[in-house]
Amino acid sequence: MFLHYAYPACYEDLFFYSEDKMGMTVTSGSVTIKKDANNLIGISIGGGAPLCPCLYIVQIFDNTAAARDGTLQSGDELVSVNGQSVKGKTKVEVAKMIQATKDEVCINYNKLHADPQQGKTLDIVLKKMKHRLVENMSSSTADALGLSRAILCNDTLVKKMQELQDTELMYRGLVDHCKRVLQVRNVILQNIPNEKRANHIQV
Repeated sequence: MFLHYAYPACYEDLFFYSEDKMGMTVTSGSVTIKKDANNLIGISIGGGAPLCPCLYIVQIFDNTAAARDGTLQSGDELVSVNGQSVKGKTKVEVAKMIQATKDEVCINYNKLHADPQQGKTLDIVLKKMKHRLVENMSSSTADALGLSRAILCNDTLVKKMQELQDTELMYRGLVDHCKRVLQVRNVILQNIPNEKRANHIQV
């Protein structure tokens, strides 16, 4: 009661506080995927205990049940398998949960969405940060988190960003070279006598 009368504006602002998520939103869903003849659905799992509080999909393999279904994507968080929560479990335990079911498996997931107007910048920042983190990790820790160097090398967005940066450096070099050529030309013209300079320009 005292806080309400002493700080009415602050008290009311608590209900209207809005966090800037840079265009990122989260949606939840579930999908039932039929397994193939090898009892697989075609996903690679990363994260999990004891290094990471959540488990997520690292990769969707081509021409697999998960790829043909198209619902799950790399980066989706795994919430439960057949109604059983995966919180606090290791990726090996979750893999066994998926393998233990026959014919099909029901997976609950959280999916991160990016606003095209705002999310691209954040996505690039996160990917570049991911690369820097892996550079300072041991291979075992990176693999446990699903951040293996092999997968990062296939990150097309970061590759494209590197290509753009290389192109920028090339054009900067060309501009600097042209400036130096023009400066030398001006020096040469200034040292030519007026008569010769006039004749040279007329020709």
